[in-house]
Amino acid sequence: MGIFLAIIALVAWGLGDFLIQKSTRRTKRWPIGLLNIVLNRSGEKFSKWIVLFYITCAGAIVLTPFIFAKIQLLSWLDVGLLTLVSVVILIAALLEFQALKIGKLSVVEPAFALEIPVTALLAGFLLQEKLNSNQIFLIAVLIIGIFLVSVKDLTNLKKVIWEKGAGLAAVATLTMGAVNFLVGFSSRQTDPLMTNWFLNVFVAVVSFIYLIKHGQAANTFSYLKENTKLILNTCLFDNLAWIAFAFSMTQIPIAIATGISESYIILAVGLGFVFNKEKLRKHQITGLVVAVIAAVILAMMV
Repeated sequence: MGIFLAIIALVAWGLGDFLIQKSTRRTKRWPIGLLNIVLNRSGEKFSKWIVLFYITCAGAIVLTPFIFAKIQLLSWLDVGLLTLVSVVILIAALLEFQALKIGKLSVVEPAFALEIPVTALLAGFLLQEKLNSNQIFLIAVLIIGIFLVSVKDLTNLKKVIWEKGAGLAAVATLTMGAVNFLVGFSSRQTDPLMTNWFLNVFVAVVSFIYLIKHGQAANTFSYLKENTKLILNTCLFDNLAWIAFAFSMTQIPIAIATGISESYIILAVGLGFVFNKEKLRKHQITGLVVAVIAAVILAMMV
C-alpha cells in the first residue's frame, strides 16, 4: 500500500505539472497566472504568497472534518513538532519561489533532484532507517535519471553550476529535503491527515496575514477570478500529492517513498513528449528510461 500511495503522489504532482504546461500551449504564450506560480517574473510582488494561501487554505478546509475530533488529543510535544514542520515548509516554499524568480528554470530544476539524498540521509541518521545496497544503488540511479531529464544542455553543465540562482536552489533543496523528512516523521508520530491539516492552516494563516498587512485583499480575490482553473488544478493535485506522500512514509522507508514520488518530473516530461510533441535531447531520453526502470524495480523490491 505504501508504494501505491507514493505512486499516487507521483501521478498527482506529475499530472498537475503537465496540465499547467498544457494550458500554456493553448494560448501560445505564458499566462500571467503561470508566470506568477512558476517564475514570478510578472512584477507581481505578492504572487507567491497568494498561491501559497490558496493551496493551503483549500487543504485546510477539506481536511478539517476528518481531523476535527483528533485536535484535542494532540500533546504539546505534537504541537511543537507540527509547528516546526510548518515553519520549515514555509521557508522552503519561499526559498524555492525565490530561486525560480532570480534563476533560470533550467538551472534550478536539476538541483531539486538532490532532495532525495538529503531526505535519505536525514532518515538514515535520525531514524536509523536501513536500506540495502540494491535499494541505495537504485535510488542513486533514479537521482541520476531525474538529473539528466532536468538538464537541458550537458555541454554547459559547468556554467549552470555557477549560474545565478543555483546557490539559492541548493539551499532550497536542502530545506525541502528536511521538509520531506519532517513530514514523514510527524506523520508517524501523529497522523498523516493531521500533519497536512496543521501545516496547511499554519501557512494559510501566515500568508493571509501577510497579504492583509500589505493591502492585498482585493488583489488576492481578483487573482483567483482571473486564474480560477489554474488555481483549482494546483490546489487539487498539490494537496492530493502531499496527503498520499505523507501516508506512504508511514508504511515504507521515507527515502524510498521520496525517491518514487519525486520522480513526478519524469511523468510530466513523458506526458509532454507524448501529447505536446516536446523535443527531448538524447541525454534526456536516456535519463527518462533509466529513471523509469530504476523506479519500477525499486517499487517491486519493497
